[in-house]
Parts: sequence; structure tokens; C-alpha cells
Amino acid sequence: MSQLKEPNLPESDVPESTARRRMITSFSLFALAAAIPVGVYEWITNSPKLYGARKPLRRVLDANAALAKTYFSNTHLVATFPVEEAAKKPRQNGYDGLKTPLPEDWKLQIDRPQGAPLLITMDEVKALPKHEIVYEFKCIEGWSQVQHWGGVRLSDFMANYKLGTKSGNAPNPESADDLYSYVGMETPDKGYYVGIDMESAMHPQTLLAYEMNGQPISAPHGAPLRLIIPVKYGVKNLKRIGRMFFSDERPRDFWAERGYDYYVGL
Repeated sequence: MSQLKEPNLPESDVPESTARRRMITSFSLFALAAAIPVGVYEWITNSPKLYGARKPLRRVLDANAALAKTYFSNTHLVATFPVEEAAKKPRQNGYDGLKTPLPEDWKLQIDRPQGAPLLITMDEVKALPKHEIVYEFKCIEGWSQVQHWGGVRLSDFMANYKLGTKSGNAPNPESADDLYSYVGMETPDKGYYVGIDMESAMHPQTLLAYEMNGQPISAPHGAPLRLIIPVKYGVKNLKRIGRMFFSDERPRDFWAERGYDYYVGL
């Protein structure tokens, strides 16, 4: 026997009991629909923090990073431009880590698992092969600008000083197990700091830059030495590097501690 259905009557002819039942059902469904997002919101906001973000949100960000890493390749290069297209007055953004005077005796400190830290001068950095790049610098705030930078490849720097490996040998991309997972960097005053995944650090376009538009970098842009990492948004491009170290644990990261994505790849 087929199920009997209520007849399609005009609203004025619907029995009071039927109308009341329909109203109760409608309000119940509405309340349930409203309660679900409220419950999810309360669950997220009451969750503990993980690396600066609520745990469920951090898990989503980490899942996105894991996906991005699957298609990352050192053979994938960002687009480059003719030098004449570079901004004559590159935009400066952010002063964290730059609020105190640069120490007069600045040297780049490299922490090593074994032995004393290396202290490297700018002359020693400039003795390595120089590379230049003109590319579109992208800020996570939504603006971008074609900029011209010069310096030494981070991968060449690491190879020259035999950094980033557990064996103490020069890095070899084919011996991934010997590489640490991350590079950590911070300003001399420790006011700004980043963690970079090793694959991005070893990318051939990643530079320890000391020139902008063919001239020494100015203080607001990170003199005397800064990171230029075209495969990341600007928040990872640390200015005024004071210390560098290597780790299998995530180094502290200024904006990740404030709820941003840790990877922030392009």
C-alpha cells in the first residue's frame, strides 16, 4: 500500500495541527542548522594552540603544506624579467628585527651541531660566486613588485662551508637522509625569525642577498645580508640575518606563531 500524503491545500485550508507540525519541523531544522556552525566554531576556538594557530586550523594548514611539497621541484623556477623592468625604488615593508642599530662588529653566525659556531664576514660571503635575479617579489598582504637582487646562492654557501648535513659533508640532494629538514634564521636582536624547509632553501633561486639594483642593500631592506627566497611569500624573506642554524624540528617562525601558514609557498 502506498504511503498517504497530505493534500496540497491552500495555506488558509491547512488544518491547525498540520500547520503547527510544519512550523515546529521548520524551526527544529533551522535550529539544528544554526547549531552546527556554532558548535564547530566553539570546538575550534576552545582547541589548544599548535604553532600559534588553533589545532584544527593548524592541521589544515599543515595538510596544505604537505600537498604543496608533493609538486615542489628544484627544476621549477619562478619567472624572471629584464633588469629594466625592476622597480627603481623597491617597496619596503615591515621593521620587525630592524628596530635596533646594526652591530658594528656584525658577522653571520652559523651554529653547528659539532664544534664552535662559524663567524663569517661579508668579505667571505662576497668571495663566493655571485648570482642575480629579477623576479616578482610577492607579499602575503596582496601586493607584488618586480625587484632586482644580487648575492650568493644559499645552496652554494652551504656547500662551501659544508652546512646542513648530519655527516658534516657538503649537501648532496641525492642523499636526502643526510640533510636536516629545516634551516632556521633570525635577526641579530632576535626580533624576527623564520623557519625554512630544506627543499626551498636549496632551490637554485634562493639567495643570501647583499645587493639591490646593483648597490649594497640599504638598512630598511635588510643590510648587510638578507634572504631572498622567490618560492616563498615575503614574510619568509628574512632581513638582516644574524644567525643561521639547521634542525629536524621546526624552528620558531615569527608569523607562524601568530597563526599564519608555516610553509607559505608559492
